[in-house]
Amino acid sequence: MMKTMKLLQKLGMKSKSVALNFLLFFLLITFSSQASAKFEDIEYHRKSFTLKLNPNGTFVNDDTLFTQQLTGKWKAKDKTLTLTSIVNTLDVINNYPIAFSSDNKVVFTKSGKRFAYHDKISSKGAGITFMSIIRGFFGLGMLFLIGYVFSKDRKNINWGLVARGTLLQIALAILILKVPFVSIIFDWLSKAFTKLINFSHDGANFLFRSMGSEQIDPILMNFVTWILPSIIFFAAISSLLYYFGILQWIVKRLAWVMNKVLGISGAESISAAANIFIGQTEAPLIVKPYLKRMTKSEIMCLMVGGMATIAGGVLAAVIGILGGGDELKELFYAKHLLTASFMSAPAAIVFAKILVPETEEIDKDLDVPKENIGANALEAITNGTTEGLKLAANVGAMLLVFMSLIALVNYTLGKVGDWTSLNDLIASGGMYTQLSFESIAGYLLAPVSWVMGVEWQDCMYFGQLLGEKTILNEFIAYPHLGVLQDELSQKTVIMSTYVLCGFANIASIGIQVGGIGILVPEKKSLLAKYGVIALIGGTLACMSTAVLAGILF
Repeated sequence: MMKTMKLLQKLGMKSKSVALNFLLFFLLITFSSQASAKFEDIEYHRKSFTLKLNPNGTFVNDDTLFTQQLTGKWKAKDKTLTLTSIVNTLDVINNYPIAFSSDNKVVFTKSGKRFAYHDKISSKGAGITFMSIIRGFFGLGMLFLIGYVFSKDRKNINWGLVARGTLLQIALAILILKVPFVSIIFDWLSKAFTKLINFSHDGANFLFRSMGSEQIDPILMNFVTWILPSIIFFAAISSLLYYFGILQWIVKRLAWVMNKVLGISGAESISAAANIFIGQTEAPLIVKPYLKRMTKSEIMCLMVGGMATIAGGVLAAVIGILGGGDELKELFYAKHLLTASFMSAPAAIVFAKILVPETEEIDKDLDVPKENIGANALEAITNGTTEGLKLAANVGAMLLVFMSLIALVNYTLGKVGDWTSLNDLIASGGMYTQLSFESIAGYLLAPVSWVMGVEWQDCMYFGQLLGEKTILNEFIAYPHLGVLQDELSQKTVIMSTYVLCGFANIASIGIQVGGIGILVPEKKSLLAKYGVIALIGGTLACMSTAVLAGILF
């Protein structure tokens, strides 16, 4: 504590405000509580590798990060792990800077890269325990409270509908993740989905490989040449399924369940079910004949449903981003992303009905109109390809702009951090190296992450990802999850996968106002009015799916 106060006084000499001193003190206490670790008698795991640090000062490791399959003596001092081993009668000493450490995780740096190890428990997660269930339902309660605070008509909230919607969400999660025969079905769907996505790689190989070569050169394999083609291909397949009426058939069955269980209108049920498969501007097309006579509550449900889910083409791209070409990883993420998409439909309805309760007469008709998307199957494929190309180009352009903006913002914040000495303070915590957009989002949302059930050592990273997705978009957050996944417990990785699975970001407000506004111009002002509230609802819906996934993990 004396060291903390002395450092605070030293920093305070450069500071001009009491508020900044208080902030520094708060952050210092946070960092000092995170940076302590007891390494003794812990087996640390990274992927398939193990590093065991014994209490008698000896170590055993089989990781190529160090020298493979060696034993020797270890010592941790001044944020450096020193491993001494004997090779051919010579002492070999290797020092590895400790970027971050806690009681169950340690992160080393080597050649500018970070390598994380977890103990046996935290590498997987805590499992279903009484406390994890309590924390999870407390987190759900917090989300309902936030929704209640922002509600436009609190006295008319249908709490029975909220309860039924939450139970439906829980039932879907349990059925898909815990009931064997349903889980097997979704395993098969995941395999079919990933197999379908892999066919897009054949097209990418044809376009981007060198002449005379059968495969694309690994040097040319990047986001543009490998991930974006899957968006175009899946958009074409979706258009074909829609032309043959297969997509409408599935949507109608899912809509029937929500219509009967939740008692919502036909238009709401159909749009909510459609959002599982198609995007926030395509789903309204399915209920286009109903748009003019939809109530305010129905419009809110339409908007929140679009915010809380992602399109099939985007889902395909995310699987490629997180899987990184690893078939087992792609299957793992495909199953959880499909589960998140199904769970988000009732979650979106629940929060939409909290934010804008229904007070008018509704039409429960479940007719699914078939838009004219082509004279034949070939034209349907062509139209889908064109739409997919627009989406892929839009994704690429957004990534270029937003990544550049983040770099600009982080450069500016880094200079502010140097001037205020915050960079040194932040670097001492190990999670981040300087004041940045990521560090601000992480610190602000870490308490919320903990209430949701995330393990404390991962809360700042989870908060960072949630902040990136909400302020920027999921295509910024998911690649960062791909980079960070080895530093997070499997439970946190799963919860992150669920919480990011939605279009709930600031840019989507404009997309919805413009896209739906074209279909129903007389409601454009209402769409603009409800934009921010719909963003809140979509974010809360995604957070609720993450909470339930955390409880059931």
